[in-house]
Amino acid sequence: MTGPPVETNYGPMLGGDGRPGQLWAMLPRELAGVFRPRLLDVADEVLREIQRTIPDYARPLDGAFGKALRAGVQAAILQFVDRIATSGPVPEERRQVFVGLGVHELAQGRNLDVLQAAYRVGARVTWRRMAEVGTRAGVPSATLCLLAEAIFAYIDELSALSIEGHAAAQARAAGARERRRRRLLDLLLADPPSPSRTVQEAATAAEWPLPHRLVAVALDGPADVTGLNALEDLEDGTPRLLLPAPADRRALAAALTGQRAAVGPPVPPRQAASSLATAQEALRLVGDVLPDEPLTWCEDHLATLWLRKEPFLVTEVSRRRLAPLTALTPKQYNRLAHTLLAWLETCGNVREVADRLAIHPQTVRARAQELEALFADHLRRPDDRFEMILALRATLT
Repeated sequence: MTGPPVETNYGPMLGGDGRPGQLWAMLPRELAGVFRPRLLDVADEVLREIQRTIPDYARPLDGAFGKALRAGVQAAILQFVDRIATSGPVPEERRQVFVGLGVHELAQGRNLDVLQAAYRVGARVTWRRMAEVGTRAGVPSATLCLLAEAIFAYIDELSALSIEGHAAAQARAAGARERRRRRLLDLLLADPPSPSRTVQEAATAAEWPLPHRLVAVALDGPADVTGLNALEDLEDGTPRLLLPAPADRRALAAALTGQRAAVGPPVPPRQAASSLATAQEALRLVGDVLPDEPLTWCEDHLATLWLRKEPFLVTEVSRRRLAPLTALTPKQYNRLAHTLLAWLETCGNVREVADRLAIHPQTVRARAQELEALFADHLRRPDDRFEMILALRATLT
C-alpha cells in the first residue's frame, strides 16, 4: 500500500502520557490487520536473529528446545498483534507459554539473562519489520512511535511473566531440596543407624555428598547458617546441624558468631547420632561443668564428658582412689586435690605445677610431701595414677 498518511484510520496518536496501561487503548485497532499477514515471516526472522546473536540458543531447532523456542516467539508476536486488535490482557494459555519459558531456563541451569537478551532481540527485529510494513501502509510516524513504545512495554510484560515462572520454579526446587535434606538428616540421626545404601541414595537425591567425617552442632536457638552447607533442623526445641568436619575451626566459629553452640566430635556418618548426643550434653553443661564460652568444642572436653556419662562409676572410683583426702577439712581437700591433679598430669614437674597453680615452687614441694605421706606407693602405680586423674577431673569440675 502506498500513498500519503491516512490520519482518519491510524492517528495521529499524540495524546496521553505513554504509560504502559494506556498504550493498547491508544493504538488504532486497524493496525492489527496491517501486520497480521506478515506474522510468520517476522517470527522466522526473529528466530534466525536470536540464534545468530545468542550462543546459548545457537543449536538446531529440534526436540523440546526447538519446540519451546519456536512456540514462544510465535506466541509473543501473535499475542502482540491480538492485543492491538482487542486491547485485552494476555490470555491465560498464552501467559503460561512465557511463564513456562522461565521454568525452562531454570531447568537448563541458567538465570534469566539469556532469555531476556532473546526478548530484546525479538523486540528489535519486530519493531524494524513492523516499522517497514507500517510505513508502506501509510501509518503516521507518531503512531509508529507509539507502536515502538508498546513493543518494548510488551517485552517488559513478557519478561515479568518469565521472571514469575523462574522464581516459582526456584521456590519449588528449593522446597524439594530442603525436604530431601531434612530426610537425609533424619536418616543420619536415626537410632539404630539407617542402612548405608538408603543413606547414600538420600544423600545423592539431596545433593549433599556424604563426607568422610562429619560433626553435629547443637544450638540453643535458631541461627542463620547460610553458607555452611549444613543439614539443618532449626524448627523444634533442639536446633541442630550436621556438616562436614571443618578443617579449620575459625570458619565455623565465624559462622556461629553470636550464637551459643556446641560442636560434637568428628565421626563417620553412621555415628552422627552419637556426635549430636555429645554436643547436646556439652551444651547443657556449659557454664556449670564446662567453661562458659559461646562455642564449645567437645573434642577439647572428651574426658569430662565421658566421666559425666557414668556418675555411679565416677563415685566409686573417687571413693576408692581419693579416700586419703576424706579426713581433711574442705579447704585442705581443695588445696591438696588441685595440687595432686597438677602433680599427676605434669609427672611431678615442680616448676609446671607452680606455674599452673600460681604458687611458689617451695610450696609445691611442701604439698608434695603431704601427698606422699597420704598416698605412698599409689602415686607410683600407673593404674592408680590413671584412676586418680579421672576421679579428680570428675570431682573438681
